[in-house]
Order: sequence, then structure tokens, then C-alpha cells
Amino acid sequence: MKIKFTKMHGAGNDYIYVNTMLYPIEHPEEAAIQWSRPHTGIGSDGLVLIGTSEKADFSMRIFNADGSEAKMCGNASRCIGKYLYEYGLTDRTDITLDTLSGVKHLQLQVGPAHTVQSVTVDMGIPDSIHPVELGDGFTPYTEGTAVSMGNPHLVIFVDDVMQVDLPAIGPRLERHPLFPDRVNVEFAQVTGEGRIRMRVWERGSGITQACGTGACATVAAAVATGRCERAADVVMDGGTLRLHWRRNDAHMLMTGPATKVFDGEIEL
Repeated sequence: MKIKFTKMHGAGNDYIYVNTMLYPIEHPEEAAIQWSRPHTGIGSDGLVLIGTSEKADFSMRIFNADGSEAKMCGNASRCIGKYLYEYGLTDRTDITLDTLSGVKHLQLQVGPAHTVQSVTVDMGIPDSIHPVELGDGFTPYTEGTAVSMGNPHLVIFVDDVMQVDLPAIGPRLERHPLFPDRVNVEFAQVTGEGRIRMRVWERGSGITQACGTGACATVAAAVATGRCERAADVVMDGGTLRLHWRRNDAHMLMTGPATKVFDGEIEL
């Protein structure tokens, strides 16, 4: 069976998108592993399935490059908004999306030729924000801030993120005993007022160019530890996201780009 897909990225965080209303996939875990491989597959951070929902306008399921399922991805949700609008699945600029971490609201900013320029996602309320002691000797870093954005995050503030040996330290922290279900790891550096430089090791995918929920977690941790105000730009390897942690209802709003790379077809 041939499956049509679209390769898209949000600030460099790239996924394979499939409309399962046209192309159902019975074993997405296996497809995610095979298709995500850079040399023998399509190459991506994972696989995203677009489907129907009884709770929202559409649904999203995300499978990391190792086949594990994620609850939420901010970059993927922005790309889905662009996909739905530009491929004619909806003509609305406000869309609800059913995810494993709840229903998310998307607001599309549409430019010339009905092209989606950026998307704002209501990422919900950051939860379970608390300091954690990582222990001596496990890594050079002994403390951080845990944040839940529907998926678990560990944010560690450093003086220079470019000096972090992410390939060596990321997998160790991902599987730290404090996080039995593993954790996404963000290293962050406040570089100016309302500006944070961040690098990420994603649970199940490794180093990625960007992480939307990670950017949200980083701002939540920065505010909780007195490092920044409630609005900030988070600069990642693949691009910049604008975050606003609203004071009135504690919801985190994330605004950023969504980019189509190419359409393709692959054997299932």
C-alpha cells in the first residue's frame, strides 16, 4: 500500500505527516522507526498522524523516531494547523486539536495566497513545576527544574549552552532514576531581557532542532526561578519561538512558524 505524506518542520523540528482519514496506518510505531531513519527512510524526528475526533475538530498522534508515542508536540501542532488549512481540510483559522494531553486551540495567521505564516497554540497550563536534585556524580549538573507540559521536562540553566556536551549528557538525564517514564531535557541560558537560548534532548528522538513543549517548559522554569518575565523569545538551533505565560489564567501561548518541506509517497 502506498501512503502519501508531507514532510514539515516547525523551527527545524521535522516530522512526517499523514492524513489517516485517507491513509490509515495500523502499526504507526513500526512506521515511525522505519520512516524516520535518515539514510534508509524519509528522515525525521518522528511520525505525526492526523485524524478525526469526537472532542475537537481534528486529532493528532505523535510517534517519536524510536517508535514511542508522545503526548504532545507544540511544533507538530503548528504544522498540523498549516496542513489542515492549506490542504483544504478546513477554512477556519481557529482550530481545536485533540491530543493525548488534552484539546489544544490553534490560531492561524494567514498571509498572501492563503498561506499560513505562523500559528499560535494555547499549550495549556504548565504543571508540577518544582526544583529537583539530580545527585552528585550522575552528570556535572546537580540540580534542575521539573515541569509538565502534558509531557515531562527537566530544565537546567547554565552559563553557556554551547559548552554542554549534549550527546553525552542528554541520554543519561533522559533516563535519570527520578524519571521512570524518561524525560525531555532542556539546557537553557538567559542571554538578555526576554530572551533565552535553549538546546534540547528529546525523549525518544535525541537531539532535535527545536521543541515546542520544551520552550514552554523553559519559560515556565525561568519565571518560577526569577530569571525572566512572562513573555520571552526562546532561541533554539532551528529557530525562535515567542512564548507568553498569561497571568490571568496561567495558560502558555506559543507562537512560531510552520514550514512545508515536500510531499511524497512511500510503501507501507
